[in-house]
Amino acid sequence: MARGRQHSSPQALDETALIQLAQAGSRDAFEELVRRYDKEVLRLAMHLLRSPDDARDVYQDAFLKVYKNLHRFRFECSFYTWLYRVVTNVCLDQLRRRRSRREDQAPEVPDSLENPGTDFFERQAEVRAQANPEQTLMGQEIGRHINAALAQLSPRERLVFEMKHYHGLKLRVIGEVLGTSEETVKNSLFRATQKLRARLGGLRERGTSHD
Repeated sequence: MARGRQHSSPQALDETALIQLAQAGSRDAFEELVRRYDKEVLRLAMHLLRSPDDARDVYQDAFLKVYKNLHRFRFECSFYTWLYRVVTNVCLDQLRRRRSRREDQAPEVPDSLENPGTDFFERQAEVRAQANPEQTLMGQEIGRHINAALAQLSPRERLVFEMKHYHGLKLRVIGEVLGTSEETVKNSLFRATQKLRARLGGLRERGTSHD
């Protein structure tokens, strides 16, 4: 019996056992949970906030909330979904504060705006792939316009759009994370996309004129 317990290090435990140990007060188990998910959390925060400083703040705040509320986790959904719910709520608070201050000046250009079909959003990856200095500068300018357009979305619309197009989550999963229906998420995504296309319509033509 003692020999069997020797190998029950946090690294070797499955997630359920790890969570149960962490809920019972094991700091090592909680630190192992953080280790398993820290990159995902930081990446999600970066995708949503577009600011390394804000992302680090959210990362710390989110895991602090997880630590304080882990006893509330009842295994009714996956830990992944529960964790994302905590992170996105912290991000929503951050986005709302930004919007109220009107200071949403994201410093980084998005990698891509994935969208089915050959349109403006999809074409930006093609523009950046070409080693033409003029097109590179144009891509940077377009990136700034995209960030400004994203800043005009409501916090929830932006959250849904970023989770779908930057983090690749399915609408069903986004609904689970946000505690709402897939249809509501779909409507939010539709409104966000329509607003972005309306604001970026002029840039779309500029993007196609450099073929």
